[in-house]
This record gives sequence, C-alpha cells and structure tokens, in this order.
Amino acid sequence: MLLSFSVLNNEIVACRRCPRLVEHCRHIAEVKRRAWRDWDYWGKPVPAFGDPNAELLIVGLAPGAHGANRTGRMFTGDRSGEFLFRALYETGFASQPESRSRDDGLKLINAYITAAVRCAPPDNKPSPEEFRTCRGFLQRELEMLMRVRVVVALGRLAFDAYLSARGGNEKFEFAHNREHLLPEGRPLLISSYHPSQQNTSTGRLTLAMLTEVFRRARREIESN
Repeated sequence: MLLSFSVLNNEIVACRRCPRLVEHCRHIAEVKRRAWRDWDYWGKPVPAFGDPNAELLIVGLAPGAHGANRTGRMFTGDRSGEFLFRALYETGFASQPESRSRDDGLKLINAYITAAVRCAPPDNKPSPEEFRTCRGFLQRELEMLMRVRVVVALGRLAFDAYLSARGGNEKFEFAHNREHLLPEGRPLLISSYHPSQQNTSTGRLTLAMLTEVFRRARREIESN
C-alpha cells in the first residue's frame, strides 16, 4: 500500500501534461515573492500527503502559487494553510497547528489531504481541461484510500471535482458545513467554504466555522 502511494506521488511530481500550468509553476518559482526570494521554490506538481489508512479525506482546489508551489506540500506556507491546520489541530487530525515547510514535523492523524488539480494555476483558476487531466490522480487515490468514512470538500470547485472523480449521477447543492449522503457504501460528504484569504479576511469563513466542519467529521468517524 505505501509503495502504491509512493509510486503515484512520484508520477504526480513528474507530470507535465498541462503546459500552461507547468510554465506558470516554473515562472512563479523563478520570479518568487519578495518575502521568499531566498527560498528554493518547489515549482512542480504537488503530491497529496497524510495517513494512507485515513478515515478523513480532505479535497482542496489546487496548490497556492507561493504556498504549496513554494514548499512542495499541500496547504503549507500560506494563509489558507494557517486556517486549515489550526482547525485540524483543534479537532485532533493534525499533530501541530502550523504548517510552514515539508520538514517542519507536521503529521496528519487519521487524515489525508489532496487536491483536484496538482499544479498552481494562474489566478487560482484551472481550466476545465486541466481539471479533467488531473482527475485520474484523484480517482486512483480514492481507490487506494479504502478506509475513508468522511470526505470534506473545500470550496465548490473541489466539491464538484470530487463528485466527478467518484462517478455517479448525484446532484447536490453546495453549502457550508452541509452533509451530503452518497449511495450506500460511499463516505459521508461534507461541503465547506474554502479557507482562501478572500473568504477568511472578509469573515465569510471564520476559524470557528471551519473547526465545526471537522468536529462534524470527527463525530461521524467516532459514531460507530
């Protein structure tokens, strides 16, 4: 099992199927942000990470240009990650409340984090074709994560991407902290606003609101 995840992650990092995204990641890694000009940017597709036996799966949209595209780990090194990992720590899914770099000692506990698209997109907007190209990676992860009982989709685009990856004809209305019951044998799906800087700085999503999403996931996991 661990070998399978390692093989998949190596394939993700080596992927060059979306020229626009490859060029954007490379360009950002060269230009950098002034605050990070001494940082050796990752500048490649970002693999998922976490516990391969996880009961909680978290699906985001795509790496941030100066977050995961810089550090090489999902939700690491930007404001979105600050919010997310604080909420995961408060609910027992992360070993520490901060995520700054790949070697900062952070461990996910019974959780796995992935994304609909693995490269940082321009303006944080992958194209429909880029979503489709990346879908196979998420589908393979869904097949390998056999113990997942709860899926938290961060944002409408990640929500739609997860439903597309798993197949089926379900039509669900996206809303924050809403449960969606999938057919028998499928995990419980919870939709959440994305912890983007736009959402958190305007108060559309607060830390308390995001923490409650993961409290709900915790209750479901511990219910049986």
